[in-house]
Amino acid sequence: MKNRIRIERAILNITQADLAERVQVSRQTINAIEAGKYSPTLALGMKIAQQFEKTVNEVFELEEGD
Repeated sequence: MKNRIRIERAILNITQADLAERVQVSRQTINAIEAGKYSPTLALGMKIAQQFEKTVNEVFELEEGD
């Protein structure tokens, strides 16, 4: 699964730690999602998208094979 978290964080000028605190997960979780090593639950994906005032589909994109 591809995502735009790093880009959206840069637009808001927030760190992984800032985003993690806002959605109540660890910074390591945000790092793993950004790196494509972890797919978030629907609830977490929605919380992340909400922080950026975007839809889930604007932040996350399925790749072939997902």
